[in-house]
Amino acid sequence: MKPFAYERPERVEEALDRIAAHPGARFLAGGTNLVDLMKLGVAGPSLLVDIGGLPLDGVEETPDGGLRIGATARNSDVAAHPVVRARYPVLSQALLSGASAQLRNAATTGGNLLQRTRCPYFQDTSKPCNKRAPGSGCPAREGVHRDLAVIGHSAHCVATHPSDMAVALAALDAEVRLIGHSGERTVPVTAFHRLPGDRPEQDTVLEPGELITAVTLPAPPPGARSGYRKARDRASYAFALASVAVVLTVEDGRVGHAALAFGGLAHKPWRAREAEEVLRGAPATAETYARAADAELAAAEPLRDNGFKVPLARNLAVSVLRELAAGADGTDAPGGRTGGGTAP
Repeated sequence: MKPFAYERPERVEEALDRIAAHPGARFLAGGTNLVDLMKLGVAGPSLLVDIGGLPLDGVEETPDGGLRIGATARNSDVAAHPVVRARYPVLSQALLSGASAQLRNAATTGGNLLQRTRCPYFQDTSKPCNKRAPGSGCPAREGVHRDLAVIGHSAHCVATHPSDMAVALAALDAEVRLIGHSGERTVPVTAFHRLPGDRPEQDTVLEPGELITAVTLPAPPPGARSGYRKARDRASYAFALASVAVVLTVEDGRVGHAALAFGGLAHKPWRAREAEEVLRGAPATAETYARAADAELAAAEPLRDNGFKVPLARNLAVSVLRELAAGADGTDAPGGRTGGGTAP
């Protein structure tokens, strides 16, 4: 690892000042991704500004019935929080499906959103990679890409975003609260991460020197059920080949609210707007769910070795929609009810 300095400010303003004064500085929270990248030589900050001591770790209800999750709240604490389990089970399930218990005890909400791709070419400094070294090329397109993107990718990058949590947040219409020297702003989670286009090195819309302070969730729709499912190569401690987060209401046999997001398929959590249009107001049937998934995944452009992800994602979506809809009709089903019910 390259030598680096370390500071631990006591106030947000002080942390922003430290970053602004050192162009090569990075914020540090749990460090579960950044420290690994430093060991690999992918990241080499000259200064680590540790924000772990800042008062950004709270999880509290908001006056409008939503939830505010601080940027340094640990993933394990958020997953176990009674309000998250009761009202937002899709988020709890997504967090518990990611990494190990030890990593969840260290990883933070903000860090989870900012974690970088696990594409092997990005992590290997002996290989070219447009995300790590812009203009050097993307050997993954013709090389090892089984785990990589099938939708929303570009000629410059086929990496996927690794977060489970962010997929659930996308389906929940969460927002990211940011602060910098120019002030505070709020960005929808669905707009926070970028598709690669011709600038794959830019993962997010975060401006230089900005700090994530919190993620806010709106109140869930009345009677909604939500769930997360992930397909991976082994039963635990593996990133998603494909995953799906769903928030759903069903009334009188028809779909009301429908929010769906895929993980493991794209450079960012993929909000399935086409599928949602098909679902809303349609009969709550397996045929509708399949038609909705097909409408969304029609835009997929799989590479040589990852075409299996398209039917995998389709089947995951149909399965979760069926189970949540069955529970909404009063029968037992996996997945939790939001807005006052109990999580599994």
